[in-house]
Amino acid sequence: GIHYVGQMQEGSLMRFLVDQLTDGQLEWAPLPATYDAVVLGDPQGAGKTFHIHSGKRQYFRRLKEQFPGEAAAIDEFQQLVKSVGRGVVLLGILKMLPRFLAWLLIRSRLLPRFCSFSHLASRSLKEVVDGLTPNPELRAVLSYIFLTYGVLPSKASFSMHSILVNHFLHGAWYPKGGAGEIAFHTIPVIRKAGGNVFGKAPVQSILLDAQGRACGVSVKKGQDSVDIFAPVIISDAGIFNTYERLLPAEARALPEIQSQLHMVSHGEGGFTVFVGLSGSREELGLEPINYFMFPGNDLDGMMKLYLASSREEAANNIPVLFVTSPSAKDPTWEMRHPGKA
Repeated sequence: GIHYVGQMQEGSLMRFLVDQLTDGQLEWAPLPATYDAVVLGDPQGAGKTFHIHSGKRQYFRRLKEQFPGEAAAIDEFQQLVKSVGRGVVLLGILKMLPRFLAWLLIRSRLLPRFCSFSHLASRSLKEVVDGLTPNPELRAVLSYIFLTYGVLPSKASFSMHSILVNHFLHGAWYPKGGAGEIAFHTIPVIRKAGGNVFGKAPVQSILLDAQGRACGVSVKKGQDSVDIFAPVIISDAGIFNTYERLLPAEARALPEIQSQLHMVSHGEGGFTVFVGLSGSREELGLEPINYFMFPGNDLDGMMKLYLASSREEAANNIPVLFVTSPSAKDPTWEMRHPGKA
């Protein structure tokens, strides 16, 4: 499933790229101007709800309206997010430089001086936000979207977080017809270019050539195994699945592979519940808004408490609920599934 995508406004670079990948056939429905709601505390009791608004200026102006007296902190947050956005361009240029030159810029510590992205990449979201304001509710609202990338505010890079804030400044969109339309309109473009797409063909292992380079994958098709060869192999299964489950045993044992594995730790998992309802969007009062619901203001503390809880205590310490209705976001839903949500 998909919850929402930013930067899909007409004329944006992201929209142009997606249109190329889908031959311009994928249509996007805009979400309301208020696309996210951050709920802090019990929504039935003394909890408070804060709204996130689309628009480069509106986003921050409406935050100031909800947090009177915090204009300076919100302005500084805006400046930091903006500077990181500019720094991303420099990061792209860095990747195109000869390796020795990129290495020199990094080793000489010149890069953080010229590139705000690099300067803020080593500072955590929690550290930066805590330095902006003592207001616990504003800290939470400036950090709420960490759920989308799934790393605790005390461990997340502020630059990573800023990329996401920038991504949604102009608002949010949902693919008309549902998430499946993305694949449906991308596959013909891949095939037209001479590629192919296989469904229900799980990868069993990565194939290596005599030099130990990845040269293909073995997939299961029905009861048979099929080897597919290609000049470049890209895995999006995560480093642990890729190295520990898909690489042959001899490659897995290599010191280079093991040293990379020791540099990373497992991320936190999420649990998704899909609920089918009888009744239309209008009858049930469903809105095309994403609700980020936290039992309190200390997002990092609540996450840590939950992760440190025993199996028995964990259910009483749930730190967050993300509640959304994709059927309410899709203008074609009622036509395709009348009276359901």
